[in-house]
Amino acid sequence: MQKDSLRQLYVAELKDLYSAETQLVKALPKMAKASSNSQLRQAFENHLRETSEQVSRLEQIFDMLGEKPTGRKCLGMDGLVKEGSETMQESYRDEVMDAAIIGAAQKVEHYEIAGYGTVRTFAELMGEDEHVSLLEQTLEEEKNADQTLTSLSEEINSQAEEGEGESEGRETSKERKSTSRRAA
Repeated sequence: MQKDSLRQLYVAELKDLYSAETQLVKALPKMAKASSNSQLRQAFENHLRETSEQVSRLEQIFDMLGEKPTGRKCLGMDGLVKEGSETMQESYRDEVMDAAIIGAAQKVEHYEIAGYGTVRTFAELMGEDEHVSLLEQTLEEEKNADQTLTSLSEEINSQAEEGEGESEGRETSKERKSTSRRAA
């Protein structure tokens, strides 16, 4: 069956975002745990709470549309989460790992900003003012999360670069975890 309406595209894109957000609800705690910087960890924990609220907002929109939010897997987010997970398996020293995690997280935020900007525009065109308001709230949260990561990266990236010559003889966070498991 050919899909030929903006509403059908809108629903498909909302399902994609719903899948993306539910994937993030699982990924954000792992990113927080892998972060050695307490401010970065807190930023991920805060964004996890926001992400749960974003899922609820999408569910509200689906209720208004009389649609179910399931039935579509966001392959873009799946790839970004897998890439971030692979990054967290590397043996970087703490500051470099934090810089890598920020980079992975900002890719996610930019992906979400693009997605929410698109569906907000669709909602505007269709005259779905309540949807626009809910989507705009989420879009602003995503932009703020990206800005928070940018601010944190300025200090963390400098720390990562400053420690370049000091890294010999220093254990990475992954090596410390492995050593502490063997000692236990």
